[in-house]
Amino acid sequence: MLSRKGLIPEDYLLTRLAEDVLQPKFKAKQGKARFVGKNGTCNVAHTNIREQGRFLQDVFTTLVDLKWIHTLIIFTMSFLCSWLLFGMIWWLVAFAHGDLDQKGDGFVPCVTDIHSFSSAFLFSIEVQVTIGFGGRMVTEECVSAIIILIVQNIVGLVINAIMLGCIFMKTAQANRRAETLIFSKHAVVSLRNSRLCFMIRIGDLRKSMIISATVRMQVVRRTSTEEGEVVPLDQIDIHMDNPVGTNGIFLVSPLIISHVIDKSSPLYELSPSDLQQQDLEIIVVLEGVVETTGITTQARTSYVSEEILWGQRFVPTVSEEDGMYAVDYSKFGNTVRVPTPSCSAKQLEETGGIPRFRLHEGATFRATVRRRRAPAVTRKTRKNQ
Repeated sequence: MLSRKGLIPEDYLLTRLAEDVLQPKFKAKQGKARFVGKNGTCNVAHTNIREQGRFLQDVFTTLVDLKWIHTLIIFTMSFLCSWLLFGMIWWLVAFAHGDLDQKGDGFVPCVTDIHSFSSAFLFSIEVQVTIGFGGRMVTEECVSAIIILIVQNIVGLVINAIMLGCIFMKTAQANRRAETLIFSKHAVVSLRNSRLCFMIRIGDLRKSMIISATVRMQVVRRTSTEEGEVVPLDQIDIHMDNPVGTNGIFLVSPLIISHVIDKSSPLYELSPSDLQQQDLEIIVVLEGVVETTGITTQARTSYVSEEILWGQRFVPTVSEEDGMYAVDYSKFGNTVRVPTPSCSAKQLEETGGIPRFRLHEGATFRATVRRRRAPAVTRKTRKNQ
């Protein structure tokens, strides 16, 4: 993580950035497997793949996907094997032409100063890495030696090109940029613009922007069709509330992404109690183009039912100071409790909607005020008596 490298403070670690110490800690159900982890990794294991040869048809992508240690081992072995192979070939050329035997001054060898396999191996390294020490060189005596020299140079250029391209792609992978794209640890459900909404907060720690950033949400849960077919991981898209009609965002400061829970929402029939009993997972995907490199990056996270806080909303993080806007990331995941209907959006709509809920909320508040004032009035009456 970035905090381990000293780039950002430990308090801004992705797994702790959205954590509010004043809130209760929620633990996922034991035995419940997540489809996507909080850090964006997909919890999917591919087994019983019989056609392993398909990976060799795209060797470059396979090398990029490997771990660094495996990639370095493969490239080291590639160089060593090519040097040994051509070293053996140069030794055979010298042996066939008689260069290993001591000849007179009038003898012209194919390659000068090759007397053993060690000298042939050194000459192979000198040819492939274009280092000439001046002692060993190819003469015009043997046409086969000239052809081998050309072939070895081509092989060396191909290995170098693959190695440099693979290292560049591994160091400039998009997931490195995604480490500074952060999500709130919890999601919240509360009223926003007189509508029940599911909300999360996203942010970017870098000053360089993510161009054409888009956010997508999906609900992953176990469902069954009318024919009785069980779909263990049914992915349902969630539409987000955006006035421009698209999912594009301008990610300069932390943003709250909201989803209106209406009739078309998969959360329409879920109440707070039902939400805790449901085995569902909400996946959030943030995509965009890195401004500095032009590479498309993607950051992912997910929220299970235990990580959705009902009746709370995020506190503001942006303030205006000295003619500019300041973002306080210590409040990134902080939430406050707000009046919210403790029923599903469907039940809320059937019972009169938000106006009736606010009317009932006001009546409850007035009754509470009366109950608090009653003891004081009673004491005053007793004192007058």
